[in-house]
Amino acid sequence: MITSMEHDKTFRYKLDFYYLQALIYLVTLVLYGGIRGNFIEREFLYVLNDPIMYVIVFFVLMSFVTLGLNYLRNRRLIITNDAILFKHRWQERRIPFAEIEWMHIGREPRVQTGGRFQIVVFKLKERRRVFRIRVGRYERERELVAEMSRIAGTMPRRKKTRWQKRGLTDR
Repeated sequence: MITSMEHDKTFRYKLDFYYLQALIYLVTLVLYGGIRGNFIEREFLYVLNDPIMYVIVFFVLMSFVTLGLNYLRNRRLIITNDAILFKHRWQERRIPFAEIEWMHIGREPRVQTGGRFQIVVFKLKERRRVFRIRVGRYERERELVAEMSRIAGTMPRRKKTRWQKRGLTDR
């Protein structure tokens, strides 16, 4: 007997960007402190009074705080048989397929990343704004696109917008 949990697909949010950001700021701090202390001042006491050092320390601390908060948040995208769940440690948002008005899988025009599919956009019936799922931010991107394509096959496509006449403020 197959349970519904076996059909659920869970995609975890990637933290690679946050790890890389924290590492780059930490390396910058060490290099700046080392170069400034060894070659210029010959003593590390003067480096601690440097205002640039305070700015770099602030960025290092903020990057580690951001990494820690995102790690604690533990964001996931779960696709079940009848809904999409946006879940993190403290909250869960369930979007049933019946509430989706249309779905589109494609590229985001202003984002220059590799891959054919970069974004999944869908609109709910009772909501004015659309939901955007950036596929590159989740683990197992190809599997996520395959699941979203399967779901999009059962949904209507996005309607093409007509070109409107330019208004006075658009000139």
